[in-house]
Amino acid sequence: MDSFKGSIGAGRACQIVARVIAEHVPAAHLVIKPMADGGEGTADAIFASTPGRWLRRTVTGPLPDTRVKAGFAWFANTRTALVEMASASGLQLLSPRQYNPMKTTTFGTGQLIKAALKYQPRKVLLAVGGSATVDGGIGAAAALGWEFLNNKGQPVPLTGRGLSQIISVVKPRKPIPARVEVLCDVDNRLCGKHGAARIYAPQKGATPRMVERLEKNLEHLAGLIKDRLGKDINVPGAGAAGGLAAGALAFMDAVLVSGPKTVINFTHLADELADADWIITGEGCFDRQSLYGKVISAVAEAAAGFGVPVAVIAGKVRLSKSAYQKMGIHTALACKPPRMSFDHALAHSTDLLRKATRKFVCRNLI
Repeated sequence: MDSFKGSIGAGRACQIVARVIAEHVPAAHLVIKPMADGGEGTADAIFASTPGRWLRRTVTGPLPDTRVKAGFAWFANTRTALVEMASASGLQLLSPRQYNPMKTTTFGTGQLIKAALKYQPRKVLLAVGGSATVDGGIGAAAALGWEFLNNKGQPVPLTGRGLSQIISVVKPRKPIPARVEVLCDVDNRLCGKHGAARIYAPQKGATPRMVERLEKNLEHLAGLIKDRLGKDINVPGAGAAGGLAAGALAFMDAVLVSGPKTVINFTHLADELADADWIITGEGCFDRQSLYGKVISAVAEAAAGFGVPVAVIAGKVRLSKSAYQKMGIHTALACKPPRMSFDHALAHSTDLLRKATRKFVCRNLI
């Protein structure tokens, strides 16, 4: 299971489903593999199957004048560091009145990457979900030694507003000595109709006027990077996390990879599929976005290789039976009844997940 955002974490959701099945089918052999899409909860999902440590650090928060307690995951066996940008630059760290992507920065995320590099990792995984930012990744890059200067040769603000002031970009003396992989679950480009500003900035507090300014600012950054560094950063996936993915491509020589598939590989899900009778997965809302790069689509793809039927138990189901069966999903059940209010469903999410699981068990396992 993935998390049910705002109510049940992935690990807890797995436990609830497993307990209901165990109550009704005591002989069942149950394997729990919490999942994540490359955003918040990615480290916890991997920790459930892979030994590692969470190393705490105090860094700059989403607003440049704030400090937050964040951290990164370290997996010594594979010499891999995992940085969840939400822990340093996430929307969850702000109150709604503080939402303003013109003023927020990814500088703290860059500080976490810098701290992780001291462990000499072979690979740095950058989980980019849940951001409060639309700074194109210049904040994170500045923490790693890049300089972004205005027409007077002075540093620009490392925010969405500061992007328009950049005239020159100065590289650090040494590149990052590790492979950087950005865990994505979206295919939005940096700029354009479906880009970082127009699709995601309103969720972070941007007014329509701000959206247009941020769009122009990101276009300015993309043009500058193409001219000065010879890199095209307006590519699918680069719009993730307010363009932090694009900044990682430009300033960290990163590659974009599937967040869910990375978690699946870490948790060795495939090792359990050959003799499985069912895979049960789920998330808060099972809709068209679930078909593209999300946990459910990645789990269904993995299951298809072994011919294992997949069931989805989600807070809401917004896909037709024919649509989800095309992606190899046998059945889908909603926890929330059609006429129940969202607030009521949120308050009773645990009980609703139990009831939906019992319904699945009665229809398919007994």
